[in-house]
Amino acid sequence: MYQPPHFQETRQEILHGLVRAHPLGLLISNGAKGGAEGPVANAIPFLLDAPSLPNADVPPKGRLRAHLAKANPQWRLLADSPLSPVLVVFQGTDAYVTPSWYETKRETGKVVPTWNYAIVQVRGMVRVIEDRDWLARQISDLTMSQEGAREAPWAVTDAPPAFIQSQIKGIVGLEIEITDISGKWKVSQNRPAADRVGVAEGLESEGKSASSADMAGLVRSYGGIESQ
Repeated sequence: MYQPPHFQETRQEILHGLVRAHPLGLLISNGAKGGAEGPVANAIPFLLDAPSLPNADVPPKGRLRAHLAKANPQWRLLADSPLSPVLVVFQGTDAYVTPSWYETKRETGKVVPTWNYAIVQVRGMVRVIEDRDWLARQISDLTMSQEGAREAPWAVTDAPPAFIQSQIKGIVGLEIEITDISGKWKVSQNRPAADRVGVAEGLESEGKSASSADMAGLVRSYGGIESQ
């Protein structure tokens, strides 16, 4: 990933936070014949296990858990190449930035449009898992990660046991030990202070989506701009 120094985000808690907030990751791995047929990619939801104790059974940079349908050929490619690393991309908040928001536009006119975004890339070694107990825990944990905050959360145990077991037969698990995690927060840090203010205020005034509001918050936070 192209990483200008001013856009780098290295704090692990921030990187982990984006993964948890945007858990649908793009899993990218080698295709058949040692990758000669090109990369394979699938979007799937992930769970992140982070080290919480010095002796916790979690790698220092964390571990990802997910599952694929058995009908999806990517898992067989992963099983056939257990030493091949994979790449998982998590896309966070993004927003188009118009030059009209820049003070520099009024001063010199020397401006162009851009796109702000926050993104995390994870690399690691993957293990394919077919153990039913592991898979049962995986789907339960993944469900509760999304249902837990609801007033009446749905749980896997709400469905008939025989039905759940039949569903488990159709999936395989993935466990990825994170060996590298990097983040890029491109949120107008490279612009003059007046331009950063203009971007934050412009995003807030548009109010097109929650994404615009979230990006405005990032521009203010990373740009050292006080909230209104």
